[in-house]
Amino acid sequence: MSTVGILGGGQLARMLALSGAPLGLRFLVMDTEADACAGQFAPLLVGDYRDQAALAEFAERVDVATFDFENVPAESAEWLAARVPVFPNPRALGVAQDRLVEKNLFRSLGIPVGDYAAVATCSELEAEVARIGGACILKTRRLGYDGKGQFRIKSADDIGAAWQALGAQAASVGLIVEAFIPFQRELSVVAVRGRAGEFRCWPLTENWHVDGVLSASLAPASVDAGLAAQAFDHAQRLAESLDYVGVFALELFCHDGTLLANEMAPRVHNSGHWTIEGAETSQFENHLRAVLSLPLGSTTMLGHACMLNWVGQMPERSAVLAEPSGHWHDYGKLPRSGRKVGHATLRADTTHELAAALERVGRELDRKPQIAPVASRLLA
Repeated sequence: MSTVGILGGGQLARMLALSGAPLGLRFLVMDTEADACAGQFAPLLVGDYRDQAALAEFAERVDVATFDFENVPAESAEWLAARVPVFPNPRALGVAQDRLVEKNLFRSLGIPVGDYAAVATCSELEAEVARIGGACILKTRRLGYDGKGQFRIKSADDIGAAWQALGAQAASVGLIVEAFIPFQRELSVVAVRGRAGEFRCWPLTENWHVDGVLSASLAPASVDAGLAAQAFDHAQRLAESLDYVGVFALELFCHDGTLLANEMAPRVHNSGHWTIEGAETSQFENHLRAVLSLPLGSTTMLGHACMLNWVGQMPERSAVLAEPSGHWHDYGKLPRSGRKVGHATLRADTTHELAAALERVGRELDRKPQIAPVASRLLA
């Protein structure tokens, strides 16, 4: 019986462990926090990701290692990879940890991106904002996610405030300024690549964010076949260039019919949670199949699905469970502002049935603003 080690003990590790139980797998989770929610379902080793003694103990107890958290230090992954198979590989993890390196890779592969530049001083920021023209976003190159480490620059008047907010991090994690993309839609490709190179994608997903945090995901996204094929081609080129193994997500902006890459996530992804109930094989099961060199499962969709993210605190579950294809996921976390604490997935055979279910749930939970854009897309 194989033991899978997971660096990071959040909800993604929790769902990996739950999906791996039917495959007869065992798990060991390593996290810096003793109350990591994956520890409710798998043995938990508490330690710092840079602590080689803790990493050595982790390596001795597992057959293969993976991640639920992209900010595990790449050098720790490299140290670990010398002792136990690690998937995805440390290079893929390192690329995804640095927005500048990531954007450079996209560009080298012919994957379109918005304009960007590294900046190290306020004067450099001023010059690049002037060169790019229009609104920009100043971001940390490392350690930013869910809208963290970002400052929107609407005009040159905002440059001083942006530098005051993030400039102190220029030396430690680096900064990048990116052109603001006035996108019409946010899309993501959730894909999986096996150890022998087999590549599969789930249907393209459309996403809505609030304050930088995912609010809802709808699959399949209503886009023409040519645009979807472009998205899948971008993802496959990226995976092959990195010799990637496992599940990853490529986040895209759709702007005037063109797909622009935003970033990749080297792990199972929030926008793929709907696959648990909405696909033949979930992203979590296929990630485990990939890292263990097992045959990949079908990514065929079952009808239409929408994932609603619960942030801050959990709503009452009855409205979702009253739906014939309503599914509830509580991550076992204490409520906290901005924290992802759970999600629900609604599935239906037709877009009209899914829209009706969403509207009932939105009304019962008083979450019409969260539901409205999804229902509108379904009924368009």
